[in-house]
Amino acid sequence: MAPASSSVPTADVPGTAGNDHDLRHSPLESVHRALDAKLVPFGGWLMPLAYPTGTLTEHRACRRSAVVFDVSHLGTVRVRGADALSVLQQQLSNDLRKVTPGRAQYTHLLDETDASVLDDIIVWWREPELFDVMPNASNTARVLDAVGGQDVTNERAVLAVQGPASRQIVAEVAPGAAAVARFGVAPFEFDGAPCVVAGTGYTGEDGVECAVPAEVAAAFWRALTTAGALPAGLGARDTLRLEAGLPLHGHELGPGITPLQAGLGWVVGWDKPAFRGRAALERERAAGPGRRLVGLLTAGRQPPRQGMVVRRRDTEVGVVTSGNFSPVLERGIAMAFVDSEAAITDGDDVSLVIRDRELGAQVVRLPFVKRGEGSTG
Repeated sequence: MAPASSSVPTADVPGTAGNDHDLRHSPLESVHRALDAKLVPFGGWLMPLAYPTGTLTEHRACRRSAVVFDVSHLGTVRVRGADALSVLQQQLSNDLRKVTPGRAQYTHLLDETDASVLDDIIVWWREPELFDVMPNASNTARVLDAVGGQDVTNERAVLAVQGPASRQIVAEVAPGAAAVARFGVAPFEFDGAPCVVAGTGYTGEDGVECAVPAEVAAAFWRALTTAGALPAGLGARDTLRLEAGLPLHGHELGPGITPLQAGLGWVVGWDKPAFRGRAALERERAAGPGRRLVGLLTAGRQPPRQGMVVRRRDTEVGVVTSGNFSPVLERGIAMAFVDSEAAITDGDDVSLVIRDRELGAQVVRLPFVKRGEGSTG
């Protein structure tokens, strides 16, 4: 059946089951409860999945105007000092020499043995000897162990304002934050408190992510929503990143999955002398990855699901890693790993099978939706 008009199935969003025992809590939790958000466990945190407006409305608002997400579950590991750059260069896959202070960079922490992605990370290079390393929620301790530094996650909230109108809205609240360049990093002030902004996000749209002290987080949230940003939950964030073809750790990245298999070779700094997992990744590069990530578009609205087998002419060639209904395309979409030897190409027809379910699909180039394509309709 097609999803209801007010929501999108969330079976592929990790952590949407369980209880709130021993979970960590966002500084904005009281705000979410006052807005009657549906709170769910996510990466060890209790976070908003959706608000009464519903995931479809939140998703479309991001494509057409602007939304604000609470992404305080992301970690912040602060690394500072004269050797900070050297430590990060040795541990993380990308080459920070490609950027400069005042810039952000996407990178990976790899397993030393098989080069699988232990975590995908954004590094905010704030000052020459000051870095904020932003891991996924459940991987903060692992990243802290690798790069050292200080876990300052509890000291701040992170609010992501995303969508074509995001900078206009942020400009009404914090003009300095609105002016940050894409993948830029800059300080700004709100209510007299020092804050940091990066021109980053996880939706495929323009936007910023603001780290603000926990004590002013609620006021900052209210100022953004008063200026026109619609509150959005992690359900919409997941469907947005899927339309944009962005990987999610635990799905397109994780144990046994390398950057080369995920089509993220550009995240590897081959020109620097060393990084964790380099030897294993060089072996895979020489042999060629045994599988690769592709996009799949179904013929109808029924959403594919993680774990569905990909078949071509009755031969199993891969497996779906993420799938859902696309609110922009109004079709089912998915990402899947397929065997390199199967020589799957864009335009090929395949079947997606799990138990007694079978969906027809076509292999397509990622992303499913480019920036600005969902702004009308």
